[in-house]
Amino acid sequence: MNIVKTLAGITLAGALAVPAVAQDPTFFRIGTGGAGGTYFPIGGTIANGISSPPGSRACDEGGQCGVPGLIAIAQSTTASVFNNAAVQNGELEAGLAAADVTRSMYLGEGKFDGKPHPKLRVVANLFPEDLHLVMPKGASINDLSDLEGKRVGIAQAGSGTQVAVLQMLEAWGVTRDNMEEAELNNSQSAERLADGQIDAYFYAAGWPVSAMVQLSSTKGMSLHSFTDEDLTKINEIIPAYIPSEIPGGVYEGVDEAVKTPAVSALLNVSSDLSEELVYGITKALWNENTRRLLDNGHAKGKQITPDTALDGILALGVPLHAGAEKFYKEAGLLE
Repeated sequence: MNIVKTLAGITLAGALAVPAVAQDPTFFRIGTGGAGGTYFPIGGTIANGISSPPGSRACDEGGQCGVPGLIAIAQSTTASVFNNAAVQNGELEAGLAAADVTRSMYLGEGKFDGKPHPKLRVVANLFPEDLHLVMPKGASINDLSDLEGKRVGIAQAGSGTQVAVLQMLEAWGVTRDNMEEAELNNSQSAERLADGQIDAYFYAAGWPVSAMVQLSSTKGMSLHSFTDEDLTKINEIIPAYIPSEIPGGVYEGVDEAVKTPAVSALLNVSSDLSEELVYGITKALWNENTRRLLDNGHAKGKQITPDTALDGILALGVPLHAGAEKFYKEAGLLE
């Protein structure tokens, strides 16, 4: 992220100093999430991979292998809901968002009833986001109904996690009326749990989550493992959330595998962007240079592959952007 910001600053300064005939830079803002989650580092890696500012060395000369003239910048936000709304409104060119929230917002369903976001378009399925239900070390619950009357972090307003979690809790009889909810980002939630100010918190993200790595290695923590029956119930409530597993050993002190629901994280853009630009971005996302960046960055980067880029997309009900569709057809990944 810092590298991308610095690069953008240097390039902008250089662009202002050269004659007007120089290629105009294109700034491409990608909404991510909080600094303690997964969207933020993954968004920064993608921004780095698709960027190729004016004046950069050519890719085959050891330079950046992104879209010529593109300066992509990853911005920290409150995640899915905010990112999709900002893409729809033209405040961001792209954003990372959960699949369930993207579908609901595009169609104007559920919480977004009557408020469709028709400009949303998908570029790629990225990675699974596992729902973490975090509690103090040694604490446990039988099921979500045990959170009634507790102090519970439900993630920040504007996040896909909060939308999904409130639906899940309601199915077990827990609502804002009978719990003490806290709208916090992941880092804030971990700090409050460590200080004893909340009893539990939810956060959906690709493991390992940095704030939880720190929490588990200092104060310690436990993760709730859902039963198969509860996972089936959650899938019926929110079809985009499917059974998943956080392997044992990902977090210090959590030695056994944890069963939990997970939702796909998507890279979304606006239909207002040209087919040529999004084609170039999609092509840059899957080139060998970006592959190296993903493999050497956050652990979830290794799961971001062209082979899984279209998983679940055709059944989601949200269109691919025409530029992305063109690339996947040329690559033989889409008929």
